[in-house]
Amino acid sequence: MKLNYRIVIFAFAIVLGIFFSAPSLLQLQDGKKVTLGLDLQGGLHMLLGVKTEEATKSRIKSIAASIKHFSDRKDILVDSLKFDETTITFSLLDVDDVKVVKAFLDEMEGIEALINDDSFSLSLTAQEIVKTEKQAIDQAIETIRNRLDQFGLAEPVVARQGEEKILVQLAGIKTQEEEQRARELISRAAKLELMAVDEERTARVHTMNDIDAALYGDVILEDVKNPAIKYLVHEIPVLDGNMLTDASMGFDQNNRPLINFKLNAEGAEIFGDFTGKSVGKRLAVVLDGKVYSAPNINERIGGGSGQISGSYTVMEAKDLAIALRSGALLAPIYLMEKRSVGPSLGADSIQASMVALIGGFILVIIFMVVYYKMAGVIANIALIANLFIILAVMSLFGATLTLPGMAGIVLTVGMAVDANVIISERIRELVYEGKSMHKAIEEGYSNAMRAILDANITTLIAAVVLYAYGTGAIKGFAITISIGILASMVTAILGTHGIYQMLETKIQKSKNNNFWFGIKG
Repeated sequence: MKLNYRIVIFAFAIVLGIFFSAPSLLQLQDGKKVTLGLDLQGGLHMLLGVKTEEATKSRIKSIAASIKHFSDRKDILVDSLKFDETTITFSLLDVDDVKVVKAFLDEMEGIEALINDDSFSLSLTAQEIVKTEKQAIDQAIETIRNRLDQFGLAEPVVARQGEEKILVQLAGIKTQEEEQRARELISRAAKLELMAVDEERTARVHTMNDIDAALYGDVILEDVKNPAIKYLVHEIPVLDGNMLTDASMGFDQNNRPLINFKLNAEGAEIFGDFTGKSVGKRLAVVLDGKVYSAPNINERIGGGSGQISGSYTVMEAKDLAIALRSGALLAPIYLMEKRSVGPSLGADSIQASMVALIGGFILVIIFMVVYYKMAGVIANIALIANLFIILAVMSLFGATLTLPGMAGIVLTVGMAVDANVIISERIRELVYEGKSMHKAIEEGYSNAMRAILDANITTLIAAVVLYAYGTGAIKGFAITISIGILASMVTAILGTHGIYQMLETKIQKSKNNNFWFGIKG
């Protein structure tokens, strides 16, 4: 018996496989483990719709806010700046400012401007509307994924379903409280706006309706704690959450939770300029259409930071900070379909899969030993090593194991042993032809290699395509198949070849081909 580089690599791979798969197999506290998917540990399955038409309304409102910010900075007098769902209208008091405003509007993409003397009418182009609605869906997917990642869920599935639907799968959601919290975090618009209180008319807010307020370019908003308290604020915000760069939970002097937020350079400049011009007035902090606070401005506020206080728990404050930090949704989302997968169903799936895996594994082992004798034992050693390596790689990368993924492992068992069947048959053929054991082994591996590589490479290509274009469940199948194919190249080809090379002298001396390869006669 002599060592060779193949057997050293094989032994090293087995040791690493056992070491890194142990936390998952033994459910140890330390070490990285394979995460079970929704179908194995239970959780929440949701199909969400996106109200894309609301995104165009938000885009119109954002353009109106930009015009107001620009005119304030340039000291341009704008009269009757108004907007509805599709159009922005305003006029200038000084005709000389028309060129300046027109140049500013020319830099904006996706808008159509009709100019009549000193009057302007703006609307989005058809292409911009389509682009905005598509962007709303893409942004919703990214925002929801960011929120769930920060929420602490392992491997949440967030993917586009069709043109305007979003599939969300959350493994590990087991209680009604966890489900409610996740749903609120997903659906929360988290739209932050700082809006100036209309001090001239605020005393009349309880005698006005929405139509009356709109005549003055105002809206009526409720207090988040007490809906009976109303605020009359200018409809065009001073700034919005698009200028937010960070949000975190903190505590006030009375140890009550609050949200600290920071603005980017543009937001800090706008915030500083506005507060400098509005000393003695109030600024409403509005989140999702509710006023959280409306403090008086005592002095110019620089630095671009602020706070949102309210009557919420520490957990609610954390979730609100996550929602703000991950960005506001451009358009509201709504629940179209919901299914809860119970842990007991997941346990049944695991049990059924393990029965299939162990049953198939045992039958393959028995067949290989009965038909190929010691060659079958060597192939079985490679097969066991292959399973350890698959689990180890999935654990290292924190991959999610789903039911299709377990099917992939079962399939890998057959594919891994298939390579050794081809190799053993080639060696047996060469022994029948009277070749020496050394030549039979070397030429057997050489002759079998082309067929094995062709089969593995074509399967690997198919797995890559499945992963690239498939959804969560199909991706899980593709991952396990890919890892299994690559692992079998190390175990079923490199490893078994090394074992034969190590035992070559012993095989030749025994001259018992039936014992080693199941060759009779």
